[in-house]
Amino acid sequence: MSGQERVRIVLENRLTQRAIIVVILINAVTIGMETSAHLMDRAGGLLHAVDRIALAIFTVEIAARLYAYRRAFWSDPWNWFDTVIVAIALVPASGPLSVLRALRILRALRLISAVPSMRRVVGALLTAVPGMASIIGLLVLMIYIAAVVATKLFGDIVPERFDELPRSLFTLFQIMTGDDWGNVAQEVMAHKPWAWIFFIAYILMSTFVALNLFIAVVVNAMNDAEPSPAETQAQAELETVKQELAAVNAKLDQLLMRQTSSAAVSPASPSTTSQSAANGRKDLTT
Repeated sequence: MSGQERVRIVLENRLTQRAIIVVILINAVTIGMETSAHLMDRAGGLLHAVDRIALAIFTVEIAARLYAYRRAFWSDPWNWFDTVIVAIALVPASGPLSVLRALRILRALRLISAVPSMRRVVGALLTAVPGMASIIGLLVLMIYIAAVVATKLFGDIVPERFDELPRSLFTLFQIMTGDDWGNVAQEVMAHKPWAWIFFIAYILMSTFVALNLFIAVVVNAMNDAEPSPAETQAQAELETVKQELAAVNAKLDQLLMRQTSSAAVSPASPSTTSQSAANGRKDLTT
């Protein structure tokens, strides 16, 4: 067994993967604890030491995976993700790059690549991006049309919210999130009582319809990415049937080989049979 195969077996071992997950969690906790001045005064050196040890473990892991898989390492997008995260942590966080110290918490994102269920969720979200893009386009179109209408109808009576298109867009986005939309509606309805029709219709279309479409697309993508228990059982039964068919084919092949071998043994020729009969008659006469 070569050195690459040994390293690959170690990396793919379940205990190794769980140990990496534990290191990621500990490192995320220690980075969060560094935001506390009280904890830094008491155990700042210990927290920095744990952070350096975790970074060293991550670097050794990436190097080991690169050695074990060679070119195949770069074919996996999650390996690229892990490499970028660790590379950011290795950049000296001093001078103009001091902002990178705040990005050390990105190492916690390695938990996504380390846990298969999280990878499936992220993969499902990426699969849902095309459908989400269409819904975003529809939502932007609805907000734009509503902003133009609101600017024309309410710009004169509530100029601090609807005097221009950019401000109307911001106000309608605020209403879509449900933030203080009641006060906005009351300000407009004080001058135009029928304005509630506009706000109710806009909230129904933007919040309840568009956002529920977002949820539907994501849930559908996750269902497609992760098979249901019934599908898993059906797949297992299919594998069982395939194994049984393979066993039956093997038995049929053995029977055919036996028939072929028995047919290969030819019966005695007619001349040999007549010669034996003649010898038998001579023996009888004598």
